[in-house]
Amino acid sequence: MTHISSRPTLRVLLGATAMSTMVLAAAGAASAQDAPEACATAPESPAHHLIPASADTVHWGYFSKTLDPAAVIHSGDLVTLETLTHHANDDASRMVTGDPGAESVFRWEPGSKGVNRRGAGPVDASIHGRGAGEGFGVHILTGPVYVCGAEPGDVLKVEILDLKPRPSANPEHAGKTFGSNAAAWWGYHYNDLIEDPKPREVITIYELDSTGKEDWAQAVYAFRWTPQTDPDGVVHEMIDYPGVPVDHATVEETAALEGVRVPIRPHFGTMGLAPAEADFVDSIPPSSFGGNIDNWRIGKGGTMYYPVAVEGGLLSAGDPHAAQGDSELAGTAIETSLTGLVRVTLVKADELAGTPVEGLDFPLLETAGEWVVHGFSFADYLNDLGESAQSDIYSKSSVDGAMRDAFRKMRTFLMTAYGLSEDEAISLMSVAADFGVTQVVDGNWGVHGVIDKRLFAGR
Repeated sequence: MTHISSRPTLRVLLGATAMSTMVLAAAGAASAQDAPEACATAPESPAHHLIPASADTVHWGYFSKTLDPAAVIHSGDLVTLETLTHHANDDASRMVTGDPGAESVFRWEPGSKGVNRRGAGPVDASIHGRGAGEGFGVHILTGPVYVCGAEPGDVLKVEILDLKPRPSANPEHAGKTFGSNAAAWWGYHYNDLIEDPKPREVITIYELDSTGKEDWAQAVYAFRWTPQTDPDGVVHEMIDYPGVPVDHATVEETAALEGVRVPIRPHFGTMGLAPAEADFVDSIPPSSFGGNIDNWRIGKGGTMYYPVAVEGGLLSAGDPHAAQGDSELAGTAIETSLTGLVRVTLVKADELAGTPVEGLDFPLLETAGEWVVHGFSFADYLNDLGESAQSDIYSKSSVDGAMRDAFRKMRTFLMTAYGLSEDEAISLMSVAADFGVTQVVDGNWGVHGVIDKRLFAGR
């Protein structure tokens, strides 16, 4: 593991924390059964845990209450999470080659993959024959993190203290980080194209500075997806299974967005807790447990609050983005790899009364100046849609449903956090709250509502 501690991004993220206080986590660091024993003695001061990204510390395409934790922590501990984009094989030479962690995750040889299950579907690929998990869930998630003492009814507070790009390990691209944007079949645009050929899927590879000197990304090239044959011989006519390596001899790379600089705003596209409803839950639709919210505001300086549904909470994070616009219209952001530093604090159920998160049953974001509620087409789709929820959600989403859910959540939040009457809350929302489309590509579509804290400066 010596290569991990020498990564430049980690040196920055560790800051003043001495390496002697670092706890290096690995998959199976404790089983779910052993976690209470690991929680028996709390440290005198907060510990700092490192979870490097590897085939042993990630789960691909799903949240699960059945997973053994990659780390067991106490309230107030710091956790450094290395997170990988599931799109790295769109250009493996720039995003995988030479990186031991990424190579272990993306390894795929005939009959064997570094991470076999890629999605919440059946492991025997009995539906479409694409591979274990069937692609019903696509995001590489680091974790989960078991939080000592966390129980259903509690709230987990996750402060994002820092986010840094993961440098390319290819010596040809020193000082650079790369990401991929897929304008794909699940994008809002896909059936509304005006140029030929129609339809088409297009990958654009972006480059950004991994040293932090530049705060923008620029396109390197683009290519149209062509049928790709994976190492097991399965042909992928479309982008239908995560981690398929692209053979660049089969695609035509063309210039794209010349002279355009995209401001970066690094964030976790997906972060959340394990749901209680099923053993394997598709990572794509977000819900009450958080997950794939795809809100670019969930970055450095942001604090997320999640309702706990299972013992230990089981926090996971991934789907890292360099930049994304509200709506994520074409299907993806600039999907890149990031290393994040978070502080995790447990708020027990009996401590919630009189706080802004009293009665919280949805993922809530706090920034220095704003509160952001997250509404979805279905507030809790796993319960709202019954046994077939994980398949039905993709055909039932609407912006109208997400807007109504965001309105209801904002109303409740203003009445709970600031003691407004319903009439006061409705008036304030109409004159001061901003509602925007978070995403229209994740199955359970999202609308966020933003309220400025300065509104209450006179209180």
